[in-house]
Amino acid sequence: MTMARLANQPWRVGNVALPSLKLHNPVHLLLVIVAIVAATNLPLLTYAPNRLLSGQGILLSQLAARYWLLALPALPLLAAPWLRPCRLTYIVLLIAAAALSGGLLALAGHEAQLRSGEADSLARISFGGAFWLLLLTAWLQLAEALRGLTLSLPARVALILLASAPLAALLASGYLDSLSLLKEYQNHQDAFNLALLRHLQLVLFSVLPAVLLGALLGALSFRSRRARKLLFPVLNVIQTIPSIALFGLLIGPLALLGSLFPQSGIGGVGLPPALLALTLYSLLPMAHGTLAGLEQVPADVREAASGIGMSPWQIFFHVELPLALPVFLASVRVTTVQAIGLAVVAALIGAGGFGVLMFQGMSSSALDLVLLGVIPVILLAIGVDTLFKVAIAIFRRKIHD
Repeated sequence: MTMARLANQPWRVGNVALPSLKLHNPVHLLLVIVAIVAATNLPLLTYAPNRLLSGQGILLSQLAARYWLLALPALPLLAAPWLRPCRLTYIVLLIAAAALSGGLLALAGHEAQLRSGEADSLARISFGGAFWLLLLTAWLQLAEALRGLTLSLPARVALILLASAPLAALLASGYLDSLSLLKEYQNHQDAFNLALLRHLQLVLFSVLPAVLLGALLGALSFRSRRARKLLFPVLNVIQTIPSIALFGLLIGPLALLGSLFPQSGIGGVGLPPALLALTLYSLLPMAHGTLAGLEQVPADVREAASGIGMSPWQIFFHVELPLALPVFLASVRVTTVQAIGLAVVAALIGAGGFGVLMFQGMSSSALDLVLLGVIPVILLAIGVDTLFKVAIAIFRRKIHD
């Protein structure tokens, strides 16, 4: 029996059958089951006397009377699978998901303040498995509510920012400073700022040349089938090489080049091999996206432009390029998000970035230090992806208008 059919079966108390509830959204039902299992079986937080010792799990039920504050926003989310889909339902679920995520953080911050005050500053309160799963299910339900509201992309982004306001307020107020993750940030603030700056440099100075060179190669492959047959097999081979292996392959040639030109600053480790490797990885999506964008321009549009006397260069810049721009921007989006993730590995060859914090945390078995390197990368990728989606939606609207 499927989950949906099981949920629609009439409930019984003894021999009395209660009215059946109609399941409207199986996705919400799955999220509710995951949330209940996580809240009742996994620790919401972990407590450790210091940074080096492993933590002891703290269940949600062990937080005395404080956890009842989560009940109010949790009730609509628990009832979500059986609520009739309508605009009011989606708005209520959106507010409840935002309130639950803020309540989880507030509860964690309060518990951290109680257990790791001035008298016991070495104690660490970290997020447990239940916290991450409850936060994930809340935001997935928020995403489902946004999808049901069928809003424009800018309106969705605005609502997501509004839903994130309680989280930002808790961070800005210092209420969460006693949590282990925030303590790691305070202890490594200078290293974090340096990692952020270097990560942005790695992404920016690898994506920019890849956009220019990839667009040129994509346009060349559009004009010449022979160039396309020669180009894409090479780019595919580069894309299949593991990132660590490619970084290693570049060490020798760049070290030799640096020895031949000592004043150039080129070396086998550090920024140059990382930028070169990230640029090479970015060429395939950029060239493929440029080619796809030019190919989707209707042939009759080109013929009409040629018929009114436009030169090939005029057709390219005034007709083909504007029509291919949304697809081109989509390839830039993929390239940038890919570079944000791959830049983490560049720390292994001394290029810096958030990978430094992540690998340092892994070597010292400090999970919160690992998260201090991972979470900004995730947020950076989501933010860049969202900005590009908004830009693409705006350009598509202008083209259709």
